Amino acid sequence: MNPEINKMEIVEPTAIKAWVEGRRIYIELTDSRIIGFPADRFKILSKATDHQLKEVKIRLDGFALRWESLDEDITVPGIVAGNFQLPLQMAS
Repeated sequence: MNPEINKMEIVEPTAIKAWVEGRRIYIELTDSRIIGFPADRFKILSKATDHQLKEVKIRLDGFALRWESLDEDITVPGIVAGNFQLPLQMAS
């Protein structure tokens, strides 16, 4: 059996779209998934105004999100993996 036939290329999904609704950030990935997370899971974003959050841009060919006015970058692979700086705040 030819080993080249069975090799599946693993392509890490990247962001093709990013937007903010309220205090939640969403990304659409190249594999069609949409992932959302609370801004409060990141130190700098948790202190940002709603206006500042909406200034999100996709950078590095979809591998990062950037907030220029906050000087904040977050990697898309980190988001997909669930690597957040702060714990989830449970509603009381």
